[in-house]
Amino acid sequence: MKAAEIRELSTTEMNEKLTDLKAELFHLRFQHAINQLENPTRIRAVKKDIARILTVMNEKAENGAQ
Repeated sequence: MKAAEIRELSTTEMNEKLTDLKAELFHLRFQHAINQLENPTRIRAVKKDIARILTVMNEKAENGAQ
């Protein structure tokens, strides 16, 4: 997911997406721990998506406060 796509989402949609990504990351880590993960690079991609969402949320919070 690109930052431009995230910026188009509403705050509630971003929160839902963040919750989904955190749950996915949990499941990926669990699969990795028991050696059943087929695509370990997916963990890195999910972490980056989470960081992108948090960054956009912080940007919106700063712009709203100013």
